[in-house]
Amino acid sequence: MSDLFESAEPEQSGSKAGQPLADRLRPQSIAEVVGQEHLLGPEGPIGRMLANKRLSSMILWGPPGCGKTTIARLLAKGTDLFFQPISAVFSGVADLRKIFDAAAKRRRTGQGTLLFVDEIHRFNRAQQDGFLPYVEDGTVVLVGATTENPSFELNAALMSRSQVMVLRRLDDVALDKLLSRAEADAGQPLPLAPDARSALRAMADGDGRHLLAITDEILALKNVTQPLDTAELSKVVQRRAPVYDKDREGHYNLISAVHKSLRGSDPDAAMYWVSRMIDGGEDLAFLFRRLTVFAAEDIGMADPQALQMAIAAWEAFNRIGPPEGHIPLAQLVIYLATAPKSNAGYVALHEAGDAARRTGSLMPPAHILNAPTKMMKELGYGKGYAYDHDDPDAFSGKNYFPDGMPRTQFYRPNERGFEREVIKRLAYWQKLREKKAGNPEDTP
Repeated sequence: MSDLFESAEPEQSGSKAGQPLADRLRPQSIAEVVGQEHLLGPEGPIGRMLANKRLSSMILWGPPGCGKTTIARLLAKGTDLFFQPISAVFSGVADLRKIFDAAAKRRRTGQGTLLFVDEIHRFNRAQQDGFLPYVEDGTVVLVGATTENPSFELNAALMSRSQVMVLRRLDDVALDKLLSRAEADAGQPLPLAPDARSALRAMADGDGRHLLAITDEILALKNVTQPLDTAELSKVVQRRAPVYDKDREGHYNLISAVHKSLRGSDPDAAMYWVSRMIDGGEDLAFLFRRLTVFAAEDIGMADPQALQMAIAAWEAFNRIGPPEGHIPLAQLVIYLATAPKSNAGYVALHEAGDAARRTGSLMPPAHILNAPTKMMKELGYGKGYAYDHDDPDAFSGKNYFPDGMPRTQFYRPNERGFEREVIKRLAYWQKLREKKAGNPEDTP
């Protein structure tokens, strides 16, 4: 247990043999951290804190390998605070009590403590509440790190006492800086052709730690006589698994991207986001459910076949299975993206729902009520009902709204796709309605 409470400063030795490249290149100052200038620069919120040597509690939210742990360590160094790291995965309430007691003793001697909690979202709500008094009275400056959206995973009380700092996925510029540092450390260039160097950055998927890990493997290669191309690089190192948690924010971000790309009639973007979800191991039943909802919500009567297409593609996938089953999925994505769009049915449902809640328990008009008993007939149930098929136009023009409620047009089709025909039908029926009512002014 004693190792848990030691300030984890790396030991200095005369030799770096065996030390991973990521550790050898760990930044020794905030200025050396790449890709987070929006936070760490002179005008950034953390940069200003360091300049004033006044640090407030914060949550560092960002993807893996973007520098959260390194930044926390350098914050302690830059503000003369004792650096106390813990992991929410391996720590419990008893560990926290010991840490807070040690921090209180340190404080009495004039030494502050920066408590760095890795994966802070793993603590439950009660454990998170346990931080509050020590953060409020200054016993510790809390710096939490998480890959999950804090607004979902952290309780409101802890969020209100901390600033959320959003770290960015490392872009190609930042990753190339790390590669240049690795080459300087090794005293030699990486044996990569330009296309392979670009592929190497793509393999890292924005994770600086993973980039340096696979760069370490490349530098350790023996007897490389000419630069590796992309195909040869792929044989040497493995692509990083995509960051995708099927029950967390990444899941909802990507399905939102699919839905909005479809709504924007962009089949290429929609196919890309769907492929990202498949590559991340998404449950295909979830994806088909959302595509079926899209067919009804965003296409609707503009192309009634879209809903049939969604069900058919889903059934085809269930019969075929992956990977060939992905072909009808692709066909469905293209169909939905290129179909005419209308949310008129969706809007009509919500407007009708609002009206139903507003009007309460109004009875249907008597003429459309069934009258299975003599008493109900005597009360006027079914009186005056017109059987539409008996009308020459197969349209009686009767009112089907409750008595006392004016006709309301909830469904307003668009001039797109099949709904153009629907508009013509509705307009024709309205003219008949006015003619049969003998009141041309009675329009919806």
